[in-house]
Amino acid sequence: MTFAIVGQAVSRGVAIGRAVVVASGRLDVDHYFIDPEKTTSELERLGRAKDDVIQEIERVKTQVSTLSAHEVPAELTALLDVHLMLLSDESIAEGVKQWVVDRRYNAEWALVAQLDVLSRQFEEMQDPYLRERKADLAQVVERMLAALRGHEGSLLQRSPRTSSQPGLLEDSPEVPLVLVAHDLSPADLLQFKQSVFSGFVTDVGGKTSHTAIVARSMDIPAVVGARASSSTIRQDDWVIIDGEAGVVVVNPTQAVREEYLLKQQSLAKARGRLRKLRDTPAITLDGQRVLLEANIELPQDAEHAVAAGAVGVGLFRSEFLFMGRVSQGLTPLPNEEEQVQAYTQAIERMEGMPVTIRTVDIGADKPLDRGMRGGDEHLNPALGLRAIRWSLAEPNMFLAQLRAILRAAAHGKVNLLIPMLSHPQEIHKTLQMVQLAREQLDQQGMVYGPIQLGAMIEVPAAALMVPYFLRYFDFLSIGTNDLIQYTLAVDRVDESVSHLYDSAHPVVLRLIAQIIQQAQQAGKGVSVCGEMAGDVAWTRLLLGMGLRRFSMHPSQILTIKEQVLTSNTQELAEWAQVVLQSDDPAQLLRQAAQVA
Repeated sequence: MTFAIVGQAVSRGVAIGRAVVVASGRLDVDHYFIDPEKTTSELERLGRAKDDVIQEIERVKTQVSTLSAHEVPAELTALLDVHLMLLSDESIAEGVKQWVVDRRYNAEWALVAQLDVLSRQFEEMQDPYLRERKADLAQVVERMLAALRGHEGSLLQRSPRTSSQPGLLEDSPEVPLVLVAHDLSPADLLQFKQSVFSGFVTDVGGKTSHTAIVARSMDIPAVVGARASSSTIRQDDWVIIDGEAGVVVVNPTQAVREEYLLKQQSLAKARGRLRKLRDTPAITLDGQRVLLEANIELPQDAEHAVAAGAVGVGLFRSEFLFMGRVSQGLTPLPNEEEQVQAYTQAIERMEGMPVTIRTVDIGADKPLDRGMRGGDEHLNPALGLRAIRWSLAEPNMFLAQLRAILRAAAHGKVNLLIPMLSHPQEIHKTLQMVQLAREQLDQQGMVYGPIQLGAMIEVPAAALMVPYFLRYFDFLSIGTNDLIQYTLAVDRVDESVSHLYDSAHPVVLRLIAQIIQQAQQAGKGVSVCGEMAGDVAWTRLLLGMGLRRFSMHPSQILTIKEQVLTSNTQELAEWAQVVLQSDDPAQLLRQAAQVA
């Protein structure tokens, strides 16, 4: 039956594919396709895991049999028997085998896919006792997953999608896949780049949630806030994600699928036209040069930045080197040498263009692994120990990162960016730490390079003391996402108030314009690296405010460049003043968009 689910429209694009419904906590299971000739070996892996779990349960039963009745409840033996029965159930084994043979899923993925299918069947049973067996099935699958991880040859990394192509509608192992989940963490989204999925749907989230922002920046077709999508959409359903309309069509007719396929192809052609602008300098109609730089999370992202025509990296989010490490079997924090290597790779891949590295911005919606920061359980983590506050509270970690960045600067032009500064004492302490890092490198005889030092303007206190910041920093970078959040006292990831997160609020726009003006008057560089920089709806207004440096995800650069090439900054400056003086800037922006 065809039906539609309405959520939040957060990114352009269309994804068409089979649904992979992932229950909470199962996103760390590897998702990759196996080659046809490896089907037998994958089934053998499953067989060995099954045998191991059976032997483990039999050993427990043997131990239990030696104990007296009052030491071990009879229910335990019965539970072990249920687990053995489930492991021997041919219908379960055949279902898993089908995922491996017909769809070429790896063993772990096949197990959780079949678990989700059977869990729904258990939920629909009338008998309460049978419904409760769903938990037993989940425990058996968890045991098998643990056994698979212990086998030599189990792949921990996600393999990149190689054979699946967007728009393929045939029923084959190469059919595109879309992910359906309750929510996605920043670490999940980072892995999404190398995953087999062409789009995603989540139950929760709003237009300004971290998930939505990353989906837009990475140009991933996505719908968030689709409420009961993960419980309504079934494993392997056909799904169409219309990221622009905020609609998810489930089990569409062939005619609807073909209609969306045409839309998908039309969007691909539009991107093809934009690619022709790659080597065109971003110069306005009145001759103003605009620098379009890239935001990246990992060193290899620098290649995408170069391919998109970026003139530098305006924001290297170093915190992604710190996240999700324990689940990958790595040390909790990257050491100095790891960081030097990562930063140097990014610098070298940028082929001589500048790289701005932001020190670790952990906290709020970008947590470290559980337990890594002693005070993770805050009532409001957005106001807690995050960004520079955490760095200054962990001086050894901070000094290691500063030394790594300084050493990497010997390989190219590097800018060092400090997040979430708000107090004069934080500024002075940070400057002292940078100097101490240099002195430590001198003592060790280590080679390092010069850097430009910059500050993020993300909180109202910083925005209102920009002249003070400019005494100590070479450049400023406006983080609009947090600046809006803190100025309006709105948690952008809280769905109950996210509608109040307003980029067009008069005070927000006046703060941004004031920061740009003050930096320019002081002869210092200023950029916007928040979401507004990559949103074409704001390009002309920011140009009119005087902004000449934007930093965004590589996928957004060509769209913004197209706007820059057709803009006259002299005309926009006059219009921007009208918008800034208005009590309803949003209305003027809508009118301007309709004219354009």
